Amino acid sequence: MKRTSIVILAIVGLLAVCFLWGVGINNKLVNTEENVSQAWGQVENAYKRRADLIPQLVATVQGAANYEKGTLTEVIEARAKAGSVQVDANNLTEANVAQFQKAQDALSSALTRSINVVVERYPELTATQGFRDLQVQLEGTENRIATERGRFNDAVNAYNKMLRRFPNNIIAGICGFDKKGYFTAPEGSENPVEVKFDF
Repeated sequence: MKRTSIVILAIVGLLAVCFLWGVGINNKLVNTEENVSQAWGQVENAYKRRADLIPQLVATVQGAANYEKGTLTEVIEARAKAGSVQVDANNLTEANVAQFQKAQDALSSALTRSINVVVERYPELTATQGFRDLQVQLEGTENRIATERGRFNDAVNAYNKMLRRFPNNIIAGICGFDKKGYFTAPEGSENPVEVKFDF
């Protein structure tokens, strides 16, 4: 009788230790997943800041020059498309992050082409303080976006590593934790940027 009590207590103690161990792993996974969500929020904030600056850029350029309609339309359409692609922080799959990134990269490309056209065709505009300020703001915003994307990738890396490690992967599978997607370099970014001066 005494021996069965000891065995039962040992089994209950072992189960309690295993349960607490599983709870500890789950809590670590929750913390790192929340870090990913927080980093994603910062990425979205940086992109929102850029989206908010675009109307100011367009208005400044329109007010100072006979802006090309095609270039303006391209920027506006790219901004609308980028704004329409929303990814929930709880659903940061590789496919969803890639779709979001594709829309944002299209907007970056349209903005770059737009500013280059303006600088080439309207040199007097680049001398105005408002346009220079907006260029500085956009440059700063692009730097913030790059920084936040890097921080997001760091948070995803820590989370994905924790998720894949044994025995964490067992608890993660039981609790439904999924791998998160990274931001990657846009296609063609391995090629150097061509700089041309047309005088």
